[in-house]
Amino acid sequence: MEQLPISVMKKAVKGLSYIAHPLRLRILEYIDVNGPSSVSEITKAVREEQVIVSQSLRKFRDANLVRTRRKGIFIYYDLQEEYPASIFVCIRRLYGYMTDSFYFLQEGNKTLLPSDYTKMVANQMKLFVNYEKMRLLEYLTLYGASSVSELVKGVDSTSMKVSQSLKRLRDDGFVVCHREGRFQIYEITRGVHKTAIECIHKRYNSLQNKNDF
Repeated sequence: MEQLPISVMKKAVKGLSYIAHPLRLRILEYIDVNGPSSVSEITKAVREEQVIVSQSLRKFRDANLVRTRRKGIFIYYDLQEEYPASIFVCIRRLYGYMTDSFYFLQEGNKTLLPSDYTKMVANQMKLFVNYEKMRLLEYLTLYGASSVSELVKGVDSTSMKVSQSLKRLRDDGFVVCHREGRFQIYEITRGVHKTAIECIHKRYNSLQNKNDF
């Protein structure tokens, strides 16, 4: 596999930044599981004030993450494209591996995840949803353990930016490092961050027209 084009990665980061919030992730998850839903249905399900849910849905629509359809006096919200849905497929599978739950590992199963798990996923996403960090995580996912100099060249950045991002990623548990001679070698850990990278690549590779991403 090859690294994603810059424009695609930036779009992926932008999309993830919109949903890296416990309530927003829960709203999108509800729509993914239940299909087109009204504001009142979503509000009842996520147990939040309607005005806050409406604000989140408006942001999703502005970001082209959801689309709307009017039916009588009600407006129904649905996922705009496969990309948001594919994120939930990956998150459910990760939950299945973490909990040894065969149900969540089965293809096509759609069930709301435990709210504390969804909250954990959203809060972790906040920590790595950044272009520089995502590029580093992508490189480590594709090419394995790498030195700082390899990463600098691989993501086409500066040594200072890469070192700063690696420190934050290491502090948050997204990468680990060990020394080989005079080199510090970094590796990506398993978790939501790696799952997100793999999911984005899977979605991109499945498209015949890459401009649809």
